[in-house]
Amino acid sequence: QKGGSRALMEAAGVLTDLPYRLEWREFPAAAPLLEALNAGAIDSGIAGDAPFTFAAAAGAPIKAIFAIRQNQAGLAVLVKPDSPIRSFEDLKGKRVATGRGSIGHMLVLAALEEAKATPEDLRLAFLLPADARPALLSGSVDAWSTWEPYTSQLETAGVGRVVKDGRGITPGLSFQVARTSAIQEKRAALEDFVTRLAKARVWGTANPEAFAAVWSSLMSIPKEVPLAWFQRADIRPVLIDDKVVADAQGTIDLYFRNKLIPKRVEAVSVIDTSFNEAAKKGIAAAGQ
Repeated sequence: QKGGSRALMEAAGVLTDLPYRLEWREFPAAAPLLEALNAGAIDSGIAGDAPFTFAAAAGAPIKAIFAIRQNQAGLAVLVKPDSPIRSFEDLKGKRVATGRGSIGHMLVLAALEEAKATPEDLRLAFLLPADARPALLSGSVDAWSTWEPYTSQLETAGVGRVVKDGRGITPGLSFQVARTSAIQEKRAALEDFVTRLAKARVWGTANPEAFAAVWSSLMSIPKEVPLAWFQRADIRPVLIDDKVVADAQGTIDLYFRNKLIPKRVEAVSVIDTSFNEAAKKGIAAAGQ
């Protein structure tokens, strides 16, 4: 995704001496990235647990091979600063933009369950970020449930105010996802890539100022946006253990309860733990 792994790995300097050819394709959000994975246009990409669940349940030939966790303060429902809406409960009957199957959608569903409400209590508008932001600012929608860097962009520009975030109700997982054919045919390259990505993730969290400076230059966005994001996100690589699998199952079950996916998928069937050693190697290398 734009501003994601590529920016991080270039900033961390982990892409030198690659033993294979790496081609980048950028996407505005996880949904089109996962569509490209399903179609075989790319081999691997990173996506939040919610859109990954959406794609895997639809039968895409993909598996999660690496995981990161982050603080969920940046996954948030935002309104305009002068909006009379002060809490998530105030959104009843209001128009809320988010991406269908996205982590923003997951946040809305989790917040509704917490409030003992249903999706029918809101009017959801399924929009990609490029359309959701102007819809919010123009007043076409009352709120936008989104993720970083969009949350920090709105907050630092003074045009967005958070009324609900994902802390405590969402697991904060994202996955490096790969086509099953790539896992079979390009395993050595994928293992090397996971090692480098894990190393870069540790570096990025340990060096938020340096990362923000490079990221802002690459993305042509003011440095205060990524700095706000990185400092609160505490993004860290994690091995895919029983807790990660259980949290992934929780997301699957949330989507199944809300009829977003046609069947209940077993998380273990769409997760590949065989790349844990590659991730461990990268984490260890970052600490040297």
